[in-house]
Amino acid sequence: MKPLVVIDVVGLTPKALRHMPELSSLAREGWQAELGTVLPAVTCSAQSTFLTGLLPAQHGIVGNGWYFRDLGEIHLWRQHNRLVRGEKLWETARAAHPGYTSANVCWWYAMGMSTDVTVTPRPIYHADGRKSPDAYVRPPELHDRLTGELGEFPLFQYWGPTASLKSSKWVVGAARQLLRERRPDLLLAYVPHLDYDLQRFGPDGPQAVKAARELDKTMTPLLNDARNAGATVVALSEYGITNVHRPIDLNRALRREGLLEVYTQDGMEYLDPWTSRAFAVADHQVAHLYVRDESDVDRVRAIAAGLRGVDEVLDREDQARYGLDHERAGELVAVAQPDSWFTYYYWLDEDRRPDFARSVEIHRKPGYDPAELFFDPRDRFAKARAGLNLAKKFAGLRYTMDVVPTDPRWVRGSHGRLPDSAADGPVLLCSDPAGAPSGRIAATGVRPLLLSLQGLK
Repeated sequence: MKPLVVIDVVGLTPKALRHMPELSSLAREGWQAELGTVLPAVTCSAQSTFLTGLLPAQHGIVGNGWYFRDLGEIHLWRQHNRLVRGEKLWETARAAHPGYTSANVCWWYAMGMSTDVTVTPRPIYHADGRKSPDAYVRPPELHDRLTGELGEFPLFQYWGPTASLKSSKWVVGAARQLLRERRPDLLLAYVPHLDYDLQRFGPDGPQAVKAARELDKTMTPLLNDARNAGATVVALSEYGITNVHRPIDLNRALRREGLLEVYTQDGMEYLDPWTSRAFAVADHQVAHLYVRDESDVDRVRAIAAGLRGVDEVLDREDQARYGLDHERAGELVAVAQPDSWFTYYYWLDEDRRPDFARSVEIHRKPGYDPAELFFDPRDRFAKARAGLNLAKKFAGLRYTMDVVPTDPRWVRGSHGRLPDSAADGPVLLCSDPAGAPSGRIAATGVRPLLLSLQGLK
């Protein structure tokens, strides 16, 4: 069987591809096509659709996180693969061809994944409260070989104010090592670099061009290794990032209307999902609105629809049109206008914000926070304080890395709504000239395409 390398180049669009000659060479060897995405157009939902061929209403991944009703808690970035319903790409291939092997480097929902090799970010949570960078690697003996060659997984360059090319270099290095040593039939790799500066500064500035060129250079050795291994290479993206300038404080609007409640500890306010009549889980340009009593649905819909920057508010019937009507989704789903995005903020007084608000805390915040990509521009001591906190960390002392802003105006790029133009949407490139499509590929069509590239149905 001809091996297949599938690279998820996050944020790749035809616009970015103009500055990526090595990646563009895949299209010159084979072909390029417009790629559809799903609502919400975010990592976890899109990847799950690519691998199962199902829409969120079927595989259940309605965003990067949601309100777990049976727990009464909001969780983003869970990792267990059992959350994704449906048969995965490699499971179908393995059933048809026993002995089929697969490897995953940093595609999401990797914990418990049935691939033969799994590599995914997984910090060490020490007993004294410290968090150290590391990765979960299966089989376990592979961990030390990867870190011995590549160094520890660069967790703090994978997300946060110091997110940079270093994390994508590590992912590319791990993928190259697996390709050389394991030679899997299917290799999945996720490279995040375009996600950073395009959200920080928008997709049209010089920073975006620089990021595209840097990533193209970084990926070149992997592309060459794949060619030398005789593999078919597919590069695709989950979404395109577009310019934004208007944040929408949906939870604050619900609180002012008496629908969202908080509880207080040590002078800090925390969202109280157990007693709130309505609250939102913000996820880029989409927000799930959870409404406890059906009698409040119309009122909540009117509040959300009346906010500047909100494009539409979907009830269950509307959600069905997008393949999003799943029990995990909110009773309502708000979609932002192209130039807008949703904050998770719920406090009305900055002095009452929780201590995690100015930290990189992807698991404690009840919604996505792109401001975590910045050192607070208004705090001239933020970087110095971060350095001091790192010194405390290495000395084994407790510290709070409170350096990110709670002012959302710095964010210049976002995604999540369906793209308004192909130029700003995802794209798929394939090195195999056979089987080029006649038009746009739907997100649900990625799985059958990948199977067909290996001669499977």
